[in-house]
Amino acid sequence: MLPSHVDVLVVGAGISGIDMAWHLQTRCPGRSYLIVESRERIGGTWDLFRYPGIRSDSDMYTFGYRWRPWPNPKAIADGDSILAYLNDAVREHGIDRHIRFGHTVVRADWSSADARWTVHLERGPRREPATVTASFLMMCSGYYDYERGHSPQFPGRERFRGPVVHPQFWPQDLDVAGRRVVVIGSGATAVTLVPALADRGARVTMLQRSPTWILSRPAVDPLGRWLRPLLPARALHAVLRWKAVLLGRYFFDKCRSNPQGVGRWLLAQLRPLLPAGYDVARHFTPRYAPWTQRLCLVPDGDLFKAISDGRAQVVTDEAVGFTGTGVALRSGGELPADVIVTATGLELKFLGGVQVCLDGQPVDLTRRTPYRGAMLAGVPNLAFVFGYTNASWTLRADLVCEWVCRVLNHLQATGARRVEPGADLAPEATQPWVDFSSGYFQRALARFPKQGEHLPWKVEQDYVGEIPRLRRDPVDDGVLRFA
Repeated sequence: MLPSHVDVLVVGAGISGIDMAWHLQTRCPGRSYLIVESRERIGGTWDLFRYPGIRSDSDMYTFGYRWRPWPNPKAIADGDSILAYLNDAVREHGIDRHIRFGHTVVRADWSSADARWTVHLERGPRREPATVTASFLMMCSGYYDYERGHSPQFPGRERFRGPVVHPQFWPQDLDVAGRRVVVIGSGATAVTLVPALADRGARVTMLQRSPTWILSRPAVDPLGRWLRPLLPARALHAVLRWKAVLLGRYFFDKCRSNPQGVGRWLLAQLRPLLPAGYDVARHFTPRYAPWTQRLCLVPDGDLFKAISDGRAQVVTDEAVGFTGTGVALRSGGELPADVIVTATGLELKFLGGVQVCLDGQPVDLTRRTPYRGAMLAGVPNLAFVFGYTNASWTLRADLVCEWVCRVLNHLQATGARRVEPGADLAPEATQPWVDFSSGYFQRALARFPKQGEHLPWKVEQDYVGEIPRLRRDPVDDGVLRFA
């Protein structure tokens, strides 16, 4: 049963929603809260994606929570381990009692007279209508469109005689042993799938239009392996977390200041992992500078091992259509296939596609300037989590959830009922939401707000720099208005 009213309604029971619940219980213990989740299980992305080999694309010492040490020696973890970690966290802290599954938020109406949101939901498979009111709305729905992935329309698709699979909707009964599998794509999903399918007995071809920057790293952190017998869990987690944060920041800065040098270094790292004479220039040298798109991590060089032992190959060409027996190439050839996997990307949604209305009037969120990357100008009592593009999502989720709790406590301490970034102070926003060239972002930028050029209207990509601003700067800064 839904309560009629809660102090804070959290939308989404993935990484961010669980994080927010812990912060509310710890920092705002007097506040009632509820999490509504459209799916039937927690985990968000980690429950949605079930393709072979799914794993974290960040180290787990930063992708895990600051308040719950990652217990597994593997720094690059598989999806099942991540789901188990999240379920343990939810049970351990009693967060599961606050979750209502099968509830999809479709609209949120703000009433200035009542200083509260009326949230309209659809419940269960029959999509029965339901409502709940909340004093504050916390959107933790991530940014993926769960209903569809990016699927280009390849001519002749209906002629192909085998299954065509998008990784977002992987059929669990698909047997690839002994079959020829063509994976179209070169991003993190493709790089993960290729060695996993090879391990299942498939003969795999990764068909890429252009390469992606890839870095091989040990699945088990060497420093962690050495320190694990010497330090208690929390101390070990803190050391490895800060090591990952600082090294990640250093590497990102080097990519921006010396992209050519970093590119040469990345290629030098992978050459020894490939067969002698392999055409690295064609198959592993991208057209873009490092970290203008997300870097792919390969644990223990598994992709390169699959290529070296002949279980997988890379073809750099373009798919122009399907035939009855495979994929037609721009070069005029054909790749024979029994199964085609379209690892062609994701579609994004801002705030889960929820319609927002203020006093009965629909709001075009794309025209509202983001404040601290966590609220929108002129939209009261609503915050959201949007993680970093150059570091783990959870790092920013943790900072934003802590900051929102500070805002809630200031509301309570001052007797205010409404908080919003001053719309009259918001500058003309002309910058894209993120400075990232990845296709899934570029396709979606028109559906996201634009950011300003200066703080606090700029969406930061700097965890270390945001720590003092979100943890210690006064929330009542003259831009955020309490009433």
